[in-house]
Amino acid sequence: MAMRIRTCHAPLLLLLSACATMDPSLGETEDPSPRYANLQRAALYPWTDDGQCVVREASNEWPILAKRCFHALDRDRVRFRDVNKKCAIASVDAAAPAVVALCIFAAPEIVAGAVIVIGAVVVAAAVQEGIDAYQRHADRERAELRTQPTPAEEPLANQTPKPKGSPTGDIFPVPDANPRRPECEAIPVPRASKDNPHNECADTFPPNRYPGRDVRVGGIRFDALQVGVRVLWEIKTHQFDKYNAFVQGMEIKKELKQIPKERAIALACGYDFVVGVSTLEHKKALMEADSSLHVVVTGCTR
Repeated sequence: MAMRIRTCHAPLLLLLSACATMDPSLGETEDPSPRYANLQRAALYPWTDDGQCVVREASNEWPILAKRCFHALDRDRVRFRDVNKKCAIASVDAAAPAVVALCIFAAPEIVAGAVIVIGAVVVAAAVQEGIDAYQRHADRERAELRTQPTPAEEPLANQTPKPKGSPTGDIFPVPDANPRRPECEAIPVPRASKDNPHNECADTFPPNRYPGRDVRVGGIRFDALQVGVRVLWEIKTHQFDKYNAFVQGMEIKKELKQIPKERAIALACGYDFVVGVSTLEHKKALMEADSSLHVVVTGCTR
């Protein structure tokens, strides 16, 4: 029995070592906060323990976290594909599929198509709380930096301090740029659209932090607030390439009356803004009309 255990675990250790030393993908830069990056990555997956293990191990490098928390991953809802062929092993051992799956999951970089989640993901409560706590801490630090006076602004001993908010007193963010105003908080609300394919796309593609719900920010409804980041989405599922030229032109004019207003509210409240469209032709038409837009092709079908 002891020999059997060693035989099963030797490939696992070799594979984890190989995964941990994989070269980063081109263009990848070091994240200034590995813990936050790990929480954002973990938010993409379903966990059976509500994310408790992830939060506990988030300060480690991702391969270590993945190894220690793999047992808590809801593997009934996850499929693994060895896209880069770096995790294949010459073994017929019964444990090999699990070993390969762990190697794929523990890869330092996220490889497109390597880990596929079945169905919509609701962010584990502990993971979401960890992300929110980090963002609150970062917001406080940024606010403290903004309120630090420069040497030229230090009041002299005999000067009377100016009231807060005055032009020469304490420096605070411009109200319209403060993402923590009450009206700028993201509030989940019932879906405005009854279009099921549209709503499914909004839930699964960004993915949406609040599946089955729109998000109200600054009095405007958005289709989704992306998991783990401050990014609001407007989703379009038109099969744009099937329209004739006249209908395409009318659709773009209609969207350009709506989208800039949504983007202005999002940016004023401290969020990024992305438009998701189903087809490349739709993206090209929007970008030609307004090259400043951030447009992503979702591939969602109707």
